Amino acid sequence: MARYPSRIVCLTEETTETLYLLGEGDRVVGVSGYTVRPPEARQKPKVSAFINARFDKIDALKPDLVLAFSDLQADIARELIRRGYPVYTFNQRSVAEILQMIRVVGALVGCADKGDALASDLERGLDAIAGRPWREAISARACPAEAPQARRRVFFEEWDAPLISGIRWVEELVEIAGGDPIFPELRDKALGKDRIVDPAAVIARDPEIIVASWCGKAMKKRTIVERPGWDAISAVRHDRIHEIKSTYILQPGPASLTEGVRQLHAIIGRYT
Repeated sequence: MARYPSRIVCLTEETTETLYLLGEGDRVVGVSGYTVRPPEARQKPKVSAFINARFDKIDALKPDLVLAFSDLQADIARELIRRGYPVYTFNQRSVAEILQMIRVVGALVGCADKGDALASDLERGLDAIAGRPWREAISARACPAEAPQARRRVFFEEWDAPLISGIRWVEELVEIAGGDPIFPELRDKALGKDRIVDPAAVIARDPEIIVASWCGKAMKKRTIVERPGWDAISAVRHDRIHEIKSTYILQPGPASLTEGVRQLHAIIGRYT
């Protein structure tokens, strides 16, 4: 038996990308069908979607570790455990937890130093975008007197029908990128159903920028601008509606801490 896992199945993209960034992509033997990053990982056998998996394909790969994500994959994890596989299920919902996930993945494969170095490098990138330590950027709302001036109100739209606001790591990245989320009280709600918002509430909070990322389908600006009453919203009036592809921002891993936050920063920076 190998000293550390050498045949790893990743049921979501973020652990796959992390292993490749650590230089350990050769350990990955199976991936999610939704995997986009890195492109070479798409050549690996695809063994799962998000809430279902092909157990026969996983059995054929004989993994010595399966990496899963969230309570939504609990049934998959349970079945794999019944079949005798070691399963580690992450549940990261914040920037800090994403960074911890990266460090843990490194440790699981015997590369703790590389995992720590990667996470630290990502933190430095966030600091550079925020213009200060990133942890200060996401705590500024609790200390309004310390908050930078001229920050734009941002509505991050995670889904269109029903209307869902951004999950915690996304809202934190908005703050790191220089914006103020308009529904900060919902950020800690892990489930999308708990972040459903009334379109009238969006009108009332009048975002100056709207960023949409509809997982699995392209954003349609017309859908947004034609909502009843939304012509009164500043972002609509001034045509400040933008899309970030879900693979860059809705994956709680390296992609969101690099390309995702960079795109947010570029969008918000146009108007500040």
